[in-house]
Amino acid sequence: MKEQLRACILKGIEGCFADGTLTSGVVPAINVEKPAHAEHGDFATNVAMQMAKQERKAPRAVAEALVKKLAEASDLIRSVEIAGPGFINFFVEDSAWRKVLTEIDRAGDEYGKSKVGARKKVQVEFVSANPTGPLHIGHGRGAATGDAVASLLSAAGFDVQREYYINDAGNQMNTLGLSGLLRYKELLGEKIDFPENCYQGDYIKDIARDAIAKHGDRFLKAPQEEGVAFFAKMGGDLILKGIDEDLQDFGIRFDNWFSEQSLFDEGKVTSAIAEMQEKGHIYEQEGALWFKTTAFGDDKDRVVVRSNGVTTYFASDIAYHRDKYARGFDWVIDVWGADHHGYVPRLKSVVQGLGRKADDLGIILVQLVSLLRDGQPVAMSTRSGEFVTLKEVVDEVGRDAARFFFLMRRSDSQLDFDLELAKRQSNDNPVYYVQYAHARIRSIFDTARERGVEPDFTGVRLELLEGADDMSLIKKLSLYPEILEGAAVNFEPHRITYYLQDLAGEFHSFYNKSRVITPEEPELTQARLFLLHCVAVTLKNALTVLGISAPERM
Repeated sequence: MKEQLRACILKGIEGCFADGTLTSGVVPAINVEKPAHAEHGDFATNVAMQMAKQERKAPRAVAEALVKKLAEASDLIRSVEIAGPGFINFFVEDSAWRKVLTEIDRAGDEYGKSKVGARKKVQVEFVSANPTGPLHIGHGRGAATGDAVASLLSAAGFDVQREYYINDAGNQMNTLGLSGLLRYKELLGEKIDFPENCYQGDYIKDIARDAIAKHGDRFLKAPQEEGVAFFAKMGGDLILKGIDEDLQDFGIRFDNWFSEQSLFDEGKVTSAIAEMQEKGHIYEQEGALWFKTTAFGDDKDRVVVRSNGVTTYFASDIAYHRDKYARGFDWVIDVWGADHHGYVPRLKSVVQGLGRKADDLGIILVQLVSLLRDGQPVAMSTRSGEFVTLKEVVDEVGRDAARFFFLMRRSDSQLDFDLELAKRQSNDNPVYYVQYAHARIRSIFDTARERGVEPDFTGVRLELLEGADDMSLIKKLSLYPEILEGAAVNFEPHRITYYLQDLAGEFHSFYNKSRVITPEEPELTQARLFLLHCVAVTLKNALTVLGISAPERM
């Protein structure tokens, strides 16, 4: 609809240039937006205000010249009016709005999708939790966000790959290995003073028990270095397997699992550092190697290799992102916890050091989750016996509710997750409210058949949908493609949850005011059923892109 209006406005401007009422010959970018208030029209443009300076006329004078032409430009427009200092408001013909329903029915599962991505190759890397413990609910929010962003980008025409980066190199793996070894020795009767910096969770004892079952006391007297290496590998593999299982239960599957250790094993860290030195981005000072990130706007340069020869995490990240672009990705998106916000400038520096644009790297920051029960904070501690892992939350509230709640707010704003609300079967629960709208529509169709009304949309008379509630619902449906595209390119899946709640609200309001099945008016009944069919299609499409089901019955 907006594109059609832009074409009308352009035609009107060209008509004004042709008859001399406007003379600059300069056509600005034409913005068409939806006004905040319905009484101001279906759409509005500020193009007259943009053109006023070049035309050397008052904005309203430019608007008046354009309005004369716009009235002739298309049968799309019912009326045009000038408002304020020179805004032009458009009221679109109802017949044009009704064509949206035909498009929804034709497109089906594809409604809302676009080709704006032009098959550009995009990698979305998310979760990437250290394989040193189970996923907690913060990881769950990052998982839901990354997966939804990947799905949105796919729906917008991008070629998307999902990747999990396994942090299986560095001190945390040695700490995991030592933790497992000490619990193993403890379970075999050795008195152990368990260090505070080791991993404390019961899952470490589970790893130790598994090792005893399979290997007996083999590592009781073995050199510590051998035992640490064994438990680091065994523990990491078991934990990663559990992470994968939890994510699959959450509806998430990765196209690729990438090992940090492989960057060292294949010499990619060394070659990345060498390349950056050749380009003049890495220099030596006091025996250490530093990346000149200040050259790209960072507040200070960053150490890549310490004076003792040990690489930093930053060295791995340089190699990893270099490898991503070498694999042919045009756009790389990283989903991080909000506590990594200070890391953004240095990674942007790396991307530019590789000869890419800073915007070739997108960063999504995910804020903390506060767990509530009926509005009261839940202690986030395993010792309290309350929920802390993603699995425990999903087991209590279900996959759909967990995903919807994680996606209800901007990812960079703190989220309150109320466990009891997420389970409640009432309109207070947003995911129930939305899913019930879809199930209710299916129930209406069942009721129609029970009353002898078989839905038949052949030759359906859409012009009978002329009431204010009919048109309001149709206009809400028309917004979905634009909202999906905006959610995709801005990495904001919460726009879809907002839209779903708005659409469900519009439907429930419509149903409470309007009769759908009217036996004495069979043609209106078919038109209303067709409208609700289109609502169901749109609800299902929007839920699906978030990885949430659209139940037929509830």
